[in-house]
Amino acid sequence: MKIASIVGVRPQFVKASVVSKELRKKHDEILIHTGQHYDYHMNNVFFSELNIPEPDYFLGIGSGSHGFQTGEMLKKIEEVLIKEEPDLVLTYGDTNSTLAGALAASKLHVKTAHVESGLRSFDKSMPEEINRILTDHCSDLLFCPTKNAVSNLKNEGITDNVHLTGDVMADSLLYNKKIAENKSNILNDLGLQSKSYFLTTIHRASNTDNKENLKNIVDAFSELKETVVFPVHPRTEKFLKEYGMYDKLKSSVELVKPLGFLDFIKLMNHAKMILTDSGGIQKEAYILKIPCITLRENTEWGETVEDGWNVLVGANKDKILEMVNGFHPSLKTHEDRFGNGNASEKIVSIIDTQ
Repeated sequence: MKIASIVGVRPQFVKASVVSKELRKKHDEILIHTGQHYDYHMNNVFFSELNIPEPDYFLGIGSGSHGFQTGEMLKKIEEVLIKEEPDLVLTYGDTNSTLAGALAASKLHVKTAHVESGLRSFDKSMPEEINRILTDHCSDLLFCPTKNAVSNLKNEGITDNVHLTGDVMADSLLYNKKIAENKSNILNDLGLQSKSYFLTTIHRASNTDNKENLKNIVDAFSELKETVVFPVHPRTEKFLKEYGMYDKLKSSVELVKPLGFLDFIKLMNHAKMILTDSGGIQKEAYILKIPCITLRENTEWGETVEDGWNVLVGANKDKILEMVNGFHPSLKTHEDRFGNGNASEKIVSIIDTQ
């Protein structure tokens, strides 16, 4: 079977690394990279570290508004699909690349599969939420990471070809954690001891594009009496400098360039606590049993909150400081929510039957 896999951003590279490995044992895979992430640290380093095959097509879309990005991707993905005539298009997650791939395939009457189906934050002001809903409703095969995701689809009337597979990011995390422990020197490079620092990431538009929200977060970080390591997304750095907050943050937080996957896994695994607005990192923190404070009002990974390992504080300075000092999850409430590392095998075995 000829399968066109569509990726465009860092988390999708990680997910594709484990699924592609299984797919290529039996199928002919064409890898289409939209170019949504194009900075080296957000792109090439992941392909080299995770041994992902070089993309067959690099569309070079780059940055732009949501409408512009999605439209350009839709147009260029369609051209590739018409040329290659795949039997199945495989999409990942909730980005503009995801939606464009699903729309292009469905309009050409090509069967579409969605990895990470059924996630819902129930906040339609988030572009990712719109992408998730539309992608799920035009996909033919829906691969759900959790029971909650299956329930969300059922509540929207989607029950056919819905499969509970576990989470492919868990596959990659569990596999690469051992490699990271042996190969990454990031703790030594940054002069860190295990469990002696907090790790943070901020990239979501609701925080970076909102000056008041970003100021609240920066002010909270400046008052923390902890070592805070902050790999800065290029877009976040741009807004920090534009708002005049970069120097204040730099004086109290260890700012570093975006990291490769193995370095970042090691930093997560040895962190005392994680503060983030990333969806994927909330889940990874849970899998690694690291307490997580989420700088958002909602989450698509409700399981992490239900089990008491993740707390939502938004961009509220007082709540951030309160939770940093008072949040102590219990191992008694930690469950195996995301599978045991064989989601990719399950997904490919289902694709085999199509």
